[in-house]
Amino acid sequence: MSETSTAPESLGHQPAPSARQLRGNLGVAAIVFMVVAAAAPLGVIGGVVPLGIASGNGAGFPATFIAATVVLLLFAVGFTAMTPYVEEAGAFFSYVRQSLGLPAGIGIAFVALVSYVALEAGVYGLLGPAGASVLELAGGPSLPWWAFAAAAFVLTTYLGYRNIELSSRVLGVLLSAEITIVLVLDLVIVANGGDHGLSSGIVHPNAIFSGSLGIGLLFAIISYVGFEATAIFRDEARTPERTIPRATYLALILIGVFYAVSSWALISGWGDEQAVARATGTGATFLGDTAHRYIGAAGADMITVLYFTSLFACILAFHTVASRYVFALSQRDVLPAGLSQPHHRHGSPHRASLWISGVVAVSVLLAVVFGLDPAAQFYTWFAGATTVGVVLLMVATSVAVLVYFGRDRRGHSLWRVRIAPALGLSGLLGALVLILANLKDLVGGSSVLAWVIVGVLAVAFVAGVTVGRRVAGIGGAESRTRQ
Repeated sequence: MSETSTAPESLGHQPAPSARQLRGNLGVAAIVFMVVAAAAPLGVIGGVVPLGIASGNGAGFPATFIAATVVLLLFAVGFTAMTPYVEEAGAFFSYVRQSLGLPAGIGIAFVALVSYVALEAGVYGLLGPAGASVLELAGGPSLPWWAFAAAAFVLTTYLGYRNIELSSRVLGVLLSAEITIVLVLDLVIVANGGDHGLSSGIVHPNAIFSGSLGIGLLFAIISYVGFEATAIFRDEARTPERTIPRATYLALILIGVFYAVSSWALISGWGDEQAVARATGTGATFLGDTAHRYIGAAGADMITVLYFTSLFACILAFHTVASRYVFALSQRDVLPAGLSQPHHRHGSPHRASLWISGVVAVSVLLAVVFGLDPAAQFYTWFAGATTVGVVLLMVATSVAVLVYFGRDRRGHSLWRVRIAPALGLSGLLGALVLILANLKDLVGGSSVLAWVIVGVLAVAFVAGVTVGRRVAGIGGAESRTRQ
């Protein structure tokens, strides 16, 4: 990424590494902690799983996690095959830029930035009420949701300013705690044989194809948002050509196994019919009620606390990803160049991090001023935008992989660079159709809001393409001038 006498193909300005490149020493484990924390596993088990059981395919819902994992692993086959040929941080937009050109790459980058910032901001709408529950559990006073959001915001901003290895350690502790408590619950349920035997829905075709399999798959795909961010840490990873692929596969497999096993255990804890009835009637307390039944009040209280910390870990993880998107875009002078100056001591994208914090602060403040319900409106609307945006990112990246290796397989097998990516793309397109068909229900039943979300993402892409063309034009003009 060093500056040369001629502009690299389709790139505009390239910074000198010593001045505008992040520093770090992240290994596979640290990156896995980052991306798994972004997926918020305890939040998924406590929030998404009851929805999938109630609105999707009931006792067969755990099998949808297996299907989603297979689709995303197929996507990862091509994604990781292309990783050694993308010698820049920037995650999806770097892959699209490498294959489809700078304008398309910047368009995808803008979609990514909107998607990740939307989720970071929206999760504050869940964290606030969760914090109030923790304080109530401790016998404290009743405080508004935004007070807890403000406290978490300050800590996120501080950690985002510092070296990424500090954030990875914090995420490692929080993630380990939330996964441990769920695994303990799983083991106790299985050891007790469930309510009246362990559920067979995960392998029984009648259960898997019952109810609405499409809605079940939709909720399963949503649960993986965040795994795809492994490549954004390229500049801060040790030997990224090996670290990024390993972290991607490991994160996907860990997430998929955890979701499938834990959702199966929760269903087993009540029995197939009773689990569906409880998820439908009292979904918000489904995990807590199960914990109370099998590991007692102390276990349920611990889950209440760890649910709050899980949401904080999710916010911090998406903050680090969004900051690095801003940093990468400013490296190419798409955003102000000053945002790509790393901190002299921490090597962090501190200015980009503060910029993201400013955008998030305005979003939360507007939600408070307009009196939005923090979960039913603020979180739901923003999460809907993220869901559509991230699947679009993976679809575009799959196309980029197929186009890139369509010219030259570079010694890879047909399976790795043609067949697997094509199968992954088919699965992702199916998921996108499901999400768009049900987006109205995901954002509270408003067709207008659903179209607004799609419109915002479309505008972001068009704006990025326009800016990308301008930057590419400037880069080409400077190249001709040097010649």
